[in-house]
Amino acid sequence: MSSPRSEQRPRATTDEETAKKTESKAASAEAAKPAKKATRKATAATVPEQKPKRGSGSRKKEPVSTASTKKTTAGTASAKKAAATASVKKTTAGTASAKKAAATASVKKTTAGTASAKKAAATASVKKTTAGTAPAKKAPAKATASAGKAPARKTPARRPAGLAAELVAELDRLVDGHHHDPHAVLGVHAQGRGTVVRVLRPSATEVHVEVAGGERVKADHLHRGVFVAKLPGKKPGDPVDYRVVARYENGDEHVSADPYRFAPTIGDLDLHLIGEGRHEELWRALGAHTRTLEGSGGEISGTSFSVWAPNARGVRVSGDFNLWNGTGHPMRSLGGTGVWELFVPGVGDGTLYKFQVLGVDGHWRDKADPMARATQTPPETASVVTTSAHVWGDQEWMTERKGVEPHRAPMSVYEVHLGSWRPGLGYAELAEQLVEYVTEMGFTHVELLPVAGHPYDGSWGYQVTSYYAPTPRFGSPDEFRHLVDSLHRAGIGVLLDWVPAHFPRDEWALARFDGTALYEHPDPRRGEHPDWGTLIFNYGRTEVRNFLVANALYWLEEFHIDGLRVDAVASMLYLDYSREDGGWEPNVFGGRENLEAIDFIKELNTVVYRRNPHAVMIAEESTAYPGVTRPVDHGGLGFGLKWNMGWMHDTLKYIEKEPIHRKYHHDEVTFSMVYAYSENYVLPLSHDEVVHGKGSLFNKSPGDEWQRAAGLRALLAFMWSHPGKQLLFMGGEIAQGDEWSHHDGVPWWLLRYDHHAGAQRLVKALNELYRPRPALWSLDTDPTGFQWLDGGDREGNTLSYVRRGEDGSALVCAVNFSPVPRTEWRIGLPWEGRWASVLNTDEARFGGSDHPAPTHVEAEAQTWHGQPFSAEITLPPLGGVWFEHRP
Repeated sequence: MSSPRSEQRPRATTDEETAKKTESKAASAEAAKPAKKATRKATAATVPEQKPKRGSGSRKKEPVSTASTKKTTAGTASAKKAAATASVKKTTAGTASAKKAAATASVKKTTAGTASAKKAAATASVKKTTAGTAPAKKAPAKATASAGKAPARKTPARRPAGLAAELVAELDRLVDGHHHDPHAVLGVHAQGRGTVVRVLRPSATEVHVEVAGGERVKADHLHRGVFVAKLPGKKPGDPVDYRVVARYENGDEHVSADPYRFAPTIGDLDLHLIGEGRHEELWRALGAHTRTLEGSGGEISGTSFSVWAPNARGVRVSGDFNLWNGTGHPMRSLGGTGVWELFVPGVGDGTLYKFQVLGVDGHWRDKADPMARATQTPPETASVVTTSAHVWGDQEWMTERKGVEPHRAPMSVYEVHLGSWRPGLGYAELAEQLVEYVTEMGFTHVELLPVAGHPYDGSWGYQVTSYYAPTPRFGSPDEFRHLVDSLHRAGIGVLLDWVPAHFPRDEWALARFDGTALYEHPDPRRGEHPDWGTLIFNYGRTEVRNFLVANALYWLEEFHIDGLRVDAVASMLYLDYSREDGGWEPNVFGGRENLEAIDFIKELNTVVYRRNPHAVMIAEESTAYPGVTRPVDHGGLGFGLKWNMGWMHDTLKYIEKEPIHRKYHHDEVTFSMVYAYSENYVLPLSHDEVVHGKGSLFNKSPGDEWQRAAGLRALLAFMWSHPGKQLLFMGGEIAQGDEWSHHDGVPWWLLRYDHHAGAQRLVKALNELYRPRPALWSLDTDPTGFQWLDGGDREGNTLSYVRRGEDGSALVCAVNFSPVPRTEWRIGLPWEGRWASVLNTDEARFGGSDHPAPTHVEAEAQTWHGQPFSAEITLPPLGGVWFEHRP
C-alpha cells in the first residue's frame, strides 16, 4: 500500500479582489450592458471538481463561484448602477482603458502589467463589498434535506449577501450529499496570495478556526452550515495545522480536527488493484481502520472509512459520533474504481457506523459496511470499528501444518453449531469447554457452521450479511481468534463453513448496495435463488470476485483457519439449478454450466493454494460434476476435498430399510466404491441429515431402541473404516434421539443412559484407533488402500474388506447389518500369524450385547475371500469388527 500523506496540499483558488473606483460615470454606464451578460457566464473563485468516472452517476460538474460586487465609498454611483457595472481591473503599472475593462467579464489582479482581455474574461473574480453596496442577484431558495433523512437543524447564522448562484449550487450539492469531491470545497485552499479554510458544521451557530499557538480566527457563515475563515499570515503552500471550534445552540463548544485537511488514506496501488479486481488483501484497504496520521502540528488519531459504491451519486458516513446524521461527513470519490473515502479524526475502536448511500435512483440507503470486521448483535445492524489486539500462541501448530497434505493425513471432523452445542456459551467459554471435549473425544478437526455475521438465527449462518465479521452473538472478533488459537494449541484443526453462493435480501446489507444490482447479478434468472429467496453473486464482475476471494483469504490468514468448506457449490455450477424450463438462460455455448461461476471457483482455489498451500478447500458438491478436486492446471475446479454426498445418501437410505429388506438394496451400500477414487472425498453425516423431518441418526434405523443403537454403532464402524475422511455432526456421537434444533441444543442429559453413553464411548474409541493407524487414512485417495474381501453378501447383509496404509500396514474389517450374529464366520486374511481384535462395536461398554467373540485369531493357510490365509471369527449382530496383524 502507498503511504498516505498527512495533509492535503492546498488547492489554488481566485483571490477576492477589491474593485477599483470607476474612473468616470460614462465609462461605467458603457460597460454595464456587455458586463451584465458576461457576468452570468463567468465563474468567480472556481474550485475544480473531480471529473466523474465510469458508472459514477454524477451530474455535470459545476464551478464554485463567488459573486463579483463592487466596492464603493462615499460618493460612488447608485447601487443599481454598481450591480450592472463590470468589475474593473486593478493594476499597479498602467491601467487599461475603461472601454476594454467594460468588455471584460471578470477582473484579475496583477502585479505588473495588464493581462489580455480574453484571459480576464475567462477568469472569475470576486468583488469585495462594503456597507451600502447593493446585494448581488438573489440566490436560489435553500434546498430541503436529503430524501429519507430529517433535515439538519437550521443554523441561526445567516449566509452573507452576495453569493453567486453558482456557488450556492455548489454548496447545495455538498450539503445535500451528492458532491463527488467535498475536499475540493472544504479544507485548506489558496485564495490569491492568502489561505482560507472552509469547514462544514451544519448545526453550528458559531465557528472559529484555531491555528498553531491557540490563535482563533472567526469563520464567516457562507451557506447551509459552510463557514470560511481567512488565515492571517499564511501564504499558499504553507503547512497549516488547525482545529475547528464549533459552538451550538445549547452552548456546547466542540474542538476537533477537520476531516477535509487530509489526503486519501488509500494508495494508488490499492486503487489500481481494486480496479482490476486483484487486491488479495482487500480488507486492509476498504472498511474502517483506525490510524494515526502525521501532521505539521503532531499526530492525529482517527478512523479512515472507505467503501466501494461505483454507481452512487454520493456517500456519507454516519454513526454514534455524529448522532447518525452524515450531513457533516460527505465522502470523496477516488475516481474510476468507485471507492469513496474519508478520514474522520477522533473516531476510534467501538464506534458504531454505517454508510449513507445516495443511489442513482435518488434514494438514500443506510448500509452496513460490506467490509466491516465487527458488527452489532442482531437485530441491531450497525458496523463497529475494531482493531485486533490478539497475540497468537499457535506458532507450533502453524509451523507443523505446513508439511501436512490433508488428503494423506488423518481427518476426523466434529461438526459444530456454536450457538447450540452448549447454549449460552461465548467464544471464551467455548475455548475451554469445546476444546476440552473435542480433545477428549479424539477428533482431529472441528468444522464450524458459518460464523460470519448473519441476522437470522434460523439460517444457522448460511445467509450471510457481514462476510468479514464473526458473529457477535458469542463475543468479539478477538475472542473468536482466542477460540481458534486454543483449538490449535490443543492440536485440533479448524475448518469453517463459507458461503459464496448466495446472500439475503436485507435492505441494510449487500442487496442493491448503491441503488443498482452491484453484488448480485442483474438478471433475475442468474441473480435470484428460487429455493432460498436469496440473491446470487455476480461472478462475472471482477470486483465481486475480488470481494469473495479476499474474504476466503481473510478467514484463512487473519483467523488462522485451516480450511474452508464451500457451501452449495452445485447451485453455483449450474444455471438451471432448481429452475423450471424457461426460468434460466443457457450460456454462450448453449449449455447449462455457469461459466462465470466456474471461472470464479478456479480463481478462488488457485489464489488460496498459492498463498496458503497448507490449507484445504472442501466442496459441498452434490452432483457428478467432473474434476471437482482435480487441480486447475489439469482442467479441474481445484478443490482439495469434496463431500461425498452420494455415499451419505445411499448409505442412509440402506440403513433406513428393515434388515430383512436390505438384501434388495445391497448395491446401495457398496456402490460408493465404484467411484471412491474419482475425487478426494469426505464422508459426511452432517447437520443437513438430522433436520427438516429426516430424523436423527439414532432413529434412522428401524427396530427397538437396542436395534437402533446397534445400527448406529455399525454405521459408525463402517464410516470410520471406509476410504475418505469422516465428518460427524454434534449430537450424533451421543445417539441424540430428536432432530437437531438450533434453539434447544445437544441433549447432554441423555448420557445418563447406556445406549447414549455407549455411543459416545464408541466414537472416542474409533478416533483413538483411527489416528495412529495409517491404514485408515494414508491411502484414502489411492485404490491400493482398499480391497474387497466380500462385498456381495446380500443374504447375510455383511461387508468385509481390507484397508492398507502407505507404510505397509493393514486392517481387516467386517460389518454385519443384520440383527443375526454370525458365529464361526470365516474371513480372509492377507498374512499368516496372529490377528488381534482391536474393535468390536458389540462390547458392553459401547452398549452392545457383549456376544462372546475371540479377542484374537490365528491365521490358517486356507484360501478365503481371495486371500492366502483365513480364520473363523464371530461377527456380532448389527455390529462391526476390526482385526489387526500382530507378528
